[in-house]
Amino acid sequence: MSHPPAFRSGFAALVGRPNVGKSTLVNALVGAKVAITSDRPQTTRRVIRGIVHRPDAQLVVVDTPGLHRPRTLLGERLDSLARSTLTEVDVIGFCVPAADPVGPGDRFLARELGNVPKTPVVAVVTKADLVAPRQVAEQLVAVSELGGWADVVPVSAVTGYQLDVLADVLISHFPEGPPLYPQAQLTDEPEQVMVAELIREAALEGVRDELPHSIAVVVEEMGPRAGREDLTDVHAELYVERPSQKAIIIGTGGARLKEVGSRARRQIEALLGTRVYLDLRVKVAREWQRDPGQLRRLGFHD
Repeated sequence: MSHPPAFRSGFAALVGRPNVGKSTLVNALVGAKVAITSDRPQTTRRVIRGIVHRPDAQLVVVDTPGLHRPRTLLGERLDSLARSTLTEVDVIGFCVPAADPVGPGDRFLARELGNVPKTPVVAVVTKADLVAPRQVAEQLVAVSELGGWADVVPVSAVTGYQLDVLADVLISHFPEGPPLYPQAQLTDEPEQVMVAELIREAALEGVRDELPHSIAVVVEEMGPRAGREDLTDVHAELYVERPSQKAIIIGTGGARLKEVGSRARRQIEALLGTRVYLDLRVKVAREWQRDPGQLRRLGFHD
């Protein structure tokens, strides 16, 4: 199948401090939920690719873990994952929220991005819906002064403001070439991984500061029930670091875990398009964020 010569395709990595709205922006660009979101920083733990299909282009948006100064072995793994991604893409979107004053973390990142050779960087001022237009304009100036960006674009993932403009700007840096993924595909994440992420998102809801980074989820078994194509069985284990955290997740009389299960089940049913039976178990894996063996078992490889 021949494509018009002007068709472009490529990869755009979104980077920024933790919790600047990268995952929400990926979902808004793709038009579907491919990355989990939370108001807790460092929710993203793997590189997630969301695929935007257009008649003239295919934009593969890469959501990276937030770049930061790591404090645990898990943090170090996430940081090196984000950094290695930057050398493999066609353009980088540097995300800075409209409402937060430019701080040391943004300046640190701007310097780091200045050291990525040959890859153009587009500064993206996110969450523009949260502040007045005057503040957005002031932030555009402040962000422009951080480095020699190829472009600066304000957006809102919530209202859709300038999402098409951002897509145009990112695609303008792509080479001409055929689509990289089939037309119907919205992400290259395996379903089992996405299901684990949806369970983790549901578990993070409402725990606030108690255990945001202490939760890991492994889907042990998943598949259609024998003789029932309309029902998928999912058996998953939630890992925490201490018995006290296990008690928080389970809640009084198991109420909290039940709530996590029903919230996750709704999202998984939407993803899989079938009814879901979800079996959740909570286990303690002591200090797993600092233990190389446990990190490997939970899917965080070197």
